[in-house]
Amino acid sequence: MLATTLSLLETRVLGVLAEKQRTVPDSYPLTLNALVAGCNQKTSRNPILEIADSEAQAALDSLKRLSLVAETSGGRTFRYAHNIDGVLRLPSQSVILLTALMLRGPQTAGELRIACDRMHNFADISAVEGFLDEMAERPAGALVVKMARLPGARESRWAHLLGGPPAEDMAAGAAGGAPASDVSLGELAALKSNLARLETEVAGLRSVLARVCADLGIDPADAGR
Repeated sequence: MLATTLSLLETRVLGVLAEKQRTVPDSYPLTLNALVAGCNQKTSRNPILEIADSEAQAALDSLKRLSLVAETSGGRTFRYAHNIDGVLRLPSQSVILLTALMLRGPQTAGELRIACDRMHNFADISAVEGFLDEMAERPAGALVVKMARLPGARESRWAHLLGGPPAEDMAAGAAGGAPASDVSLGELAALKSNLARLETEVAGLRSVLARVCADLGIDPADAGR
């Protein structure tokens, strides 16, 4: 595993970079605008998010500190590429499976084979399971885990561990089972995304207020009274 746990936004950004490297190689590395569009896609994403440029940039900066993302300058625009295989020392097939799990959430081996089709054509489900088993038994730390089988399900689903252990009850709700609460995984992710956006806006307003108070010679604490 990584030395630190990635957030939902960080895994989404990392997953999009890895996906687009293989599905739209002519546009890769990605600009910030292209990355945000990929993060906010309504298809092939679970949960569906709506993130702002500032949130994507914050996630990129965090991933750069972990060497998982590299920034390059192309003309007047910065572009971003992932370095999952370099940091985690994984073959491309494993990176592709991690990508599908980061973008779509827990899935069975059969579902993963279909989800990965545009990035890599796995010969059969056994091939998918082979790479999953390798990541689950990785000496440096497991990157995926086989989840408990849902009631009535024929196959177990797999989840990535880059964001920490999966929440079994929430994952079950996202897969169509009975949710453990009234808040779905997608709704929770949206709430977290909105909270992060609001915190960024508040920080910006505080900065503006501090500058105005400094210009007027007023103590910021007095301005709020």
